[in-house]
Amino acid sequence: MARIVIIGAGMSGLAAASRLATLGHRVTVCEAGATHGGMVGRYERDGFAFDTGPGLLTLPAVYRDLALKTGREPLEQLVELAPVDPESRHLLPDGTDLLLPNASRGGVVQALDDAFGPGAGARWAEVMNHGRTVWEATRRPLLEEPLPADRTALHTDPYPVPPQRGLLSRLRGPREWTLVDVAQRQLGGHPGLTALLHEHALRFGFVPDTAPAGATVLPYMELSFGVWYVKGGIRALADAVHRRCEQRGVEFRFGTRVTKVLEKDGRACGVETPDGPVEADLVISSMDAGTLFQDRIAKWPGGGDPQEWGHPEVLTGRFVVLLALRGARPPGTAHRTVVHAAVPAREIDALTLSADPCERPTVQVLRPDDPALRPDDDHETAVLTATVPMQGDVDWTAPGVAERYADRLLEHVDAAGLGLRERVLWRVVRTPEDTRRETAAFGGAVPRPALAGRGGDWLQVATESPVPGLHLIGGGAHPGGGLARVGMSACIAAGLVGPA
Repeated sequence: MARIVIIGAGMSGLAAASRLATLGHRVTVCEAGATHGGMVGRYERDGFAFDTGPGLLTLPAVYRDLALKTGREPLEQLVELAPVDPESRHLLPDGTDLLLPNASRGGVVQALDDAFGPGAGARWAEVMNHGRTVWEATRRPLLEEPLPADRTALHTDPYPVPPQRGLLSRLRGPREWTLVDVAQRQLGGHPGLTALLHEHALRFGFVPDTAPAGATVLPYMELSFGVWYVKGGIRALADAVHRRCEQRGVEFRFGTRVTKVLEKDGRACGVETPDGPVEADLVISSMDAGTLFQDRIAKWPGGGDPQEWGHPEVLTGRFVVLLALRGARPPGTAHRTVVHAAVPAREIDALTLSADPCERPTVQVLRPDDPALRPDDDHETAVLTATVPMQGDVDWTAPGVAERYADRLLEHVDAAGLGLRERVLWRVVRTPEDTRRETAAFGGAVPRPALAGRGGDWLQVATESPVPGLHLIGGGAHPGGGLARVGMSACIAAGLVGPA
């Protein structure tokens, strides 16, 4: 039996704790905050309840495996899952109103043909076939296994780029495509199809003109495996995993900030807290890796600053508006509506040029039909989310900046026909600075999934850190951000530790 200290009680920390305790280890979780969940937060007021982080679940197989491996029972006995159908409604600047079914390739093709004309669905399906190629090439090394010592194979984007012709291509030589290339060359530059492709990247914190073509794996995964809702909100999933930890004897120390990873003979041997040291045979950190080393919580071997990774050149955050609405949820309301950017180029400029935030960006609107989230059926909840520059590129704490931007988002979605503003009882605005303050994420940046390509720039730091006895998990480590991937990072770490 090993003594293991886990830094952070976010989803990766909870998942790792439950797996390791089930394997027979003695696990202590130190969490600086007052509760578990990390980015899977919850806000409650006047009978309304909101997820402050992710609101939907993809790849539920990750948490099904967790439930079976830690308790030999299906996930559906821990939480109530429901497929989201339609998967999404898309409102485009030209007035197109598009409904896409959940996990139905044929249904999506037909919906695109109906909206954009014959052949549009086939073009989209071909790009999704290429996304499947990426999935098959990277599923195991990028999602299910520790990063190999030789990562050369992951330095090239596996997206099947067609042979390039012409003198210019011969002079430049082969190059990897971005999502913009995919949209222009394989979707014919169609504005509607381009908006659908780019929306998936933006939602995960990528910017289309720098994101590799392999990011097509993101819409492919949703199309293939579906999108799910946890009744009571995603917070119910965090609560279920926390309960499983308690059942397996995990010790939680909330309000306990880790100030230092302790070492002995060059190996991690515990952590320092304001209440004193906590000794351990192994330390697992779910903190952002950059924060962990750059803030000197862990010592980089040999001294100096860690240079083994760096965030890609564009970092983005999330701007969230929680809306308590008077009036019943209208019949037929889609669970997820995407109001697309009025001028996509302005949105990209705002994310890449440190310009002012785009006033009419791509906005995701979640409106779950869940009685657990509202005081009664005469009220409704809605959550607006947009990808924005992180704290630092924009000072979200400056007087009036956040509230004015929330006004712009409401105006934007109402111009598309949602009619929310006149129904608002109250609202709560959350910026990247809130994310940074609550989770220590660098600049409040969106934790992004790892992708192959561009010399390894899109990979996350490996689970096994340069410090012996210190493992890294969570959105800032392999295989990256998102509910599914942080669950996978916990599984990878547990596999490296092994049974007691």
